[in-house]
Amino acid sequence: MNSRSPNNPAPNPRRPSLPERAISRRLSALSTRSNGAATGTTQHELTEELAEIKRYEDFTTIDWVQDAAQEQLRRRARRRQNAGVFESKGSLGWRRRLEDTYDAGQAWIVVTLVGAAIGLNAGFLNIITEWLSDIKLGYCTTAFYLNENFCCWGDEKGCPEWHRWSSFWLLNYVLYFVFSTIFALTSASLVKAFAPYAAGSGISEIKCIIAGFVMKGFLGFWTLLIKSICLPLAIASGLSVGKEGPSVHYAVCTGNVISRYFGKYKRNASKTREIMSACAAAGVAVAFGSPIGGVLFSLEEMSSYFPLKTMWRSYFCALVATAVLAAMNPFWTGQLVMFEVRYDRSWHFFEIIFFIFIGIFGGLYGAFVMKWNLRAQAFRKKYLTKYAVLEATLLAAGTAILCFPNMFLRIDMTESMELLFLECEAGRDYDGLCEAKNRWSTALSLAFATVMRTFLVIISYGCKVPAGIFVPSMAVGASFGRMVGILVQALHEAFPHAKFFAACQPDVACITPGTYAFLGAAASLSGIMHITVSVVVIMFELTGALTYILPTMIVVGVTKAVSDRFGKGGIADRMIWFNGFPFLDNKEDHTFGVPVSQVMTSEVTSLPSTGLTLKRVEQLLAQSKYQGFPVVEDRSSKILIGYIGRTELRYAIDRSRKEGFISANAKCFFKQPPSTVVQTPSVAAPPVTFDAIEDASGQQSVDFSRFIDPTPLSVHPRLPLETVMELFKKMGPRVIVVEYRGRLAGLVTVKDCLKYQFKVEAQETSTHDPSLELRQEKLWSLINRAADWVADKILSVSGGRIKLGGERGAGFVQLGMGDPRDQLSPIVVSSRHDILEGTEDIDTGVELQARA
Repeated sequence: MNSRSPNNPAPNPRRPSLPERAISRRLSALSTRSNGAATGTTQHELTEELAEIKRYEDFTTIDWVQDAAQEQLRRRARRRQNAGVFESKGSLGWRRRLEDTYDAGQAWIVVTLVGAAIGLNAGFLNIITEWLSDIKLGYCTTAFYLNENFCCWGDEKGCPEWHRWSSFWLLNYVLYFVFSTIFALTSASLVKAFAPYAAGSGISEIKCIIAGFVMKGFLGFWTLLIKSICLPLAIASGLSVGKEGPSVHYAVCTGNVISRYFGKYKRNASKTREIMSACAAAGVAVAFGSPIGGVLFSLEEMSSYFPLKTMWRSYFCALVATAVLAAMNPFWTGQLVMFEVRYDRSWHFFEIIFFIFIGIFGGLYGAFVMKWNLRAQAFRKKYLTKYAVLEATLLAAGTAILCFPNMFLRIDMTESMELLFLECEAGRDYDGLCEAKNRWSTALSLAFATVMRTFLVIISYGCKVPAGIFVPSMAVGASFGRMVGILVQALHEAFPHAKFFAACQPDVACITPGTYAFLGAAASLSGIMHITVSVVVIMFELTGALTYILPTMIVVGVTKAVSDRFGKGGIADRMIWFNGFPFLDNKEDHTFGVPVSQVMTSEVTSLPSTGLTLKRVEQLLAQSKYQGFPVVEDRSSKILIGYIGRTELRYAIDRSRKEGFISANAKCFFKQPPSTVVQTPSVAAPPVTFDAIEDASGQQSVDFSRFIDPTPLSVHPRLPLETVMELFKKMGPRVIVVEYRGRLAGLVTVKDCLKYQFKVEAQETSTHDPSLELRQEKLWSLINRAADWVADKILSVSGGRIKLGGERGAGFVQLGMGDPRDQLSPIVVSSRHDILEGTEDIDTGVELQARA
């Protein structure tokens, strides 16, 4: 934790500037403070300079307490600067009034621009995705750039303008396979080459970033560009991945890129956090056509800090994004999403039994997929990191082979949900879905689709293409729900006069299978993400029917109850745990029954207030990786004086060297020294060696007291650990000092709390399977043998002209991906819990861009 008071400047500059030269002229030498404390304006300028160069380091956490204090200092400096300006009647007064008005309105300008950009991006991505998905099956003779819906506008059974690639089923199968493989290969290759952070969903990382964890480049321009280009390709490849999760990522990237052009957000992390929360809401809003649901999703799932001001801005951003998307009308139907539907039939109370059954399925589905997907992720991280492009390509090829024969797997998942949600009325057939004679074959086909899609979601989510899990899970739930609805409908038709169906009217359709599909989608989404209220609102906005709010609430409630039996936290929370990000979840409650003294770091490297030489301080910075140091009166008494951050200390040393020559043996003072001490002492006798000349010349003391935080957040050693964790969650400090009767006892960080939490959980519920690694080794050996067999066959068929792989035993072609997240060790119960804090040596090989 760093400086927080007006007398102790905070973050961080980038390059020398005019303000810096002005400060150099107006500040006395850093080693002398004969004129007393700096003026408020000078202190503010010094803070701004430090804030410009102290960029938050990659894979570290932001100190929100310090960040808030810096913002308060800026406000006070601005009020002093504006004192008397508004009374003036000249042009300066009006100019300052305009500047002040612009500064106050920056938030709404940014939110409006970001919302409009998110809506435009979402509209174009919808259009491109639909065309790429349809081009695998055929083309439009009227205009090649039209998808099937636009080509056959108004004709639900197709039209002569839309041509299949061939009249031969096998040739269409081959072309479907080829297109899917090319799309996946292109998407994975672009991600590998330009933006490794564009892979995956991004929701887990964004939750950590909003909470204060820094991942430079994750929200940069290249990530936004590549995510937007590769997302339609990944969806069209047929992989069991969705665009709704990645839509949150590109929305937050948009907000980060645009807000950097506004000074208020460029220099203040807490303001940027507000924009990120608003962008997350807008991303869900354009993905589901649900602005209110997007705001609730950001509140329920994404944000650890969500005041009323952030809620209002999130609402406005989601409103602007949704309005722009509606104005674009990407589907020419007035719908914001393809699977939007309207129901005009009611439901019956006897159906609640089947609704509860669907809710149970949603909870079991979420628990099953999370368990096996984490195992697949561990296998991928251990064995497939070097073959990321090849893995995504083979997954798409295998998915195409398995899915083409099944009608519900062949088409795009959003189009599949559109069919499954619809009512059967007015003689419309929907590819035989509503025909009674096809009922049992349709039910079997839906059962196969449910099982196969679940398997594909497990192995596909996490591959190195833009990949979400919302829509694939909803598609699984929709196919299962439609199957249940068809079976219930068949049961009613078999026993129409049974007392169980007494509520049905004789001349009106009693069972609507489409509503079961709709409820199944809600159950699966809730089961995989562990969210409730936002799911109900999203599904309500999709249907626009108040009639089905109660069934949706029942289904989601049952799903939540079942899910909690298998552990708290959805797939995003499990991925945070898996990747080792330092994140304390607000949704978790713990009862450890231990004081913080059992968790804190007792062996602390502290700095005495006097006595250290400048050379020793520089050696300490070079030899340690700590993000800050407690300052004590002396190392024997350990009376706590304050805390100084690593970056502040480094900056203070560099600045003192710029302002004048300082001896390497100069004494460093971390508290206000007496006026006689800071003066350069006179030399009694002339130096006799060059070393003595160097040591004797220059300033002999340097004052660092203005850079320390004299009031760090501190707690008593006997304070319960649960209370300390609440302090981290609610206030967001980087470090908390533990002191006993004014003396330093230790330090505690989020990393220390998480280590202890994982240790306790591992002891209480040990789920480690000793045979798991053996099975993974066998699977990898089998994959290697299969790869070598394929390589040998290709080598034989080509007459030696085509050779795959390198040395024998190397297996796959070496197609790698430099995703920095792949270098983070997954957390498993049997191993030491590696939580990233910022002191790790991680050579990512990725150009780090602006602050996340």
